[in-house]
Amino acid sequence: MAKALQFPIIDLSSPDRISTARSIRQACLDCGFFYLMNHGIDDELVQSVFQESRNFFSLPVEEKMNLARKEHRGYTPLYAENLDPSSSSKGDSKESFYIGPLESISTCDLNQWPSEEALPCWRSTMECYYEKVLHVGKRLISLIALALNLDEDFFEKVGAINPPYAFLRLLRYPGELGISSEEIYGASAHSDYGMVTILASDGVSGLQVCREKFKQPRVWEDVHHINGTFIVNIGDAMERWTNCLFGSTLHRVMPTGRERYSMPFFVDPNPDCVVECLKTCCSESSPPRFPPIRGGDYLEEKLRITYASAL
Repeated sequence: MAKALQFPIIDLSSPDRISTARSIRQACLDCGFFYLMNHGIDDELVQSVFQESRNFFSLPVEEKMNLARKEHRGYTPLYAENLDPSSSSKGDSKESFYIGPLESISTCDLNQWPSEEALPCWRSTMECYYEKVLHVGKRLISLIALALNLDEDFFEKVGAINPPYAFLRLLRYPGELGISSEEIYGASAHSDYGMVTILASDGVSGLQVCREKFKQPRVWEDVHHINGTFIVNIGDAMERWTNCLFGSTLHRVMPTGRERYSMPFFVDPNPDCVVECLKTCCSESSPPRFPPIRGGDYLEEKLRITYASAL
């Protein structure tokens, strides 16, 4: 059994932004994960989103497949993804639904929505939650800029979040998976692709992290749920920006025999933004490790590998 890990707790409501930025910096240096409290999103709304998520995943498979994933929006069934390309698994045991930038944010709304007849409150609930978590994400990104000794609006100025490019993902991990001769993962070992991920969980265990992703054998630690908080982690794009100063942490979800729901919100760099080493994160003795790359090109390559490895 993996031992339990307690992440730092960051208070987003603190008026001392410099102190908060320092705390975020230390959390990102230590493990790339932290809890976020006092984020301003009512628990009633979070629970409503979880309930609407359950309502969708309880629909017949044929009805869900009418909204099959296109343009990184919509439904993906069980085993459609394999987040660890080195794994021989047939795919991750989860089903999901992606919601991308909304019409109020993007000039091109590619989202797919269940019919109002089947789920009358679904779209309005998801849009409300999306906009509120995006606001939290923007506040976080400005604090991360301060943590990197940059102006707080740095990432907005370079076009990383202007306009924002974020995805809400609804996830369901089934409780009973049947008998299999291979090891089954809810989500196989991976790091996230973007800038930061803001995760809401229903409290069911299963999430684990590996703080030293290049060390073998890997040591996995359980992540506890804390009511009223989000779990935040650094993504690969932020790792590239910071020249590995802030590392993206390997994590996975293991089956526990209980149905599990979660809602990660991925704040990704705008596709036209160039991700290149920050001046505050390199020096003569520590030159840039990665070449500059467009955010869109980077994310597309990551997604191509994820879905190809599940085929």
